[in-house]
Amino acid sequence: MDVRQDFDRINRAAWNSADATSSLGKLDDWTDAGERAAIEWVRPRVVGEPILDIGIGAGRTVPLLKQVSNRYIGVDYTEKLLNIAKSKYPNDDLRWMDARDMHEFADESFNLVTFSFNGIDCVNYVDRVKILREMYRVLKPGGFIVFSSHNQDGPGCGETIWRLMPRLSLNPIKMAWRTLRTLRVLPLASYNYVRNSRFNQRFEGYSVMNAAAHYFAIVIIYTTIAEQKRQLAEIGFDMEAVFGSLDGRRITETEDTSDTWWFHFVARKPLRGDQA
Repeated sequence: MDVRQDFDRINRAAWNSADATSSLGKLDDWTDAGERAAIEWVRPRVVGEPILDIGIGAGRTVPLLKQVSNRYIGVDYTEKLLNIAKSKYPNDDLRWMDARDMHEFADESFNLVTFSFNGIDCVNYVDRVKILREMYRVLKPGGFIVFSSHNQDGPGCGETIWRLMPRLSLNPIKMAWRTLRTLRVLPLASYNYVRNSRFNQRFEGYSVMNAAAHYFAIVIIYTTIAEQKRQLAEIGFDMEAVFGSLDGRRITETEDTSDTWWFHFVARKPLRGDQA
């Protein structure tokens, strides 16, 4: 079993599904308070400078990041989602591109590189490093990256099919509607869960897990703050800040994060004089 190819095959199929194109096409705001806080933290340091936005999907982040700078390029590797984004923003520079190979961009081209909505979690760990190295390469010294990643210690890691069970309600109409909705999606979700949960593995500092999103159609990586800090440092980044998904509060690697679904990481490429 080639896990690296299976990661791509499974997740690309999910992003091209009717569920993904429909749900992602409707999004037009920050995913959560943490994403907003991370961009607000970096905004004064990069305002008006070139931005590369990776994994734009159906275009949710295009107007949000153009508030920071009009010198903006957005990319995504799912052509179906990218075409939705292009239809919404026909005058913006939006390109079909895989973040593992961004040779189209010269070294040190951008002051800010982003990868939102936990998109970096949707490739295997080797390719995750490739993406971070490419982000480092195209980033100017002193520039920043902002990306989000699922929390290995959070409530989402290791979701089971019970996640889809209807929430109890004293209102019989609501309860009936929730039950019918569950019955409608349960066969597909159960099939996906049985097929994809075979990839579930826990490692030191990160896990590979089938996630409930899109009816258990994706396999993703969950990490810890300490492991992500180590990985960034190995590539050459300095981790500047981490924001939680719940309330946008800045958090540290020593505190309890069991209620945090994912993290928003802010890291900086050192200036040449700062590099060891």
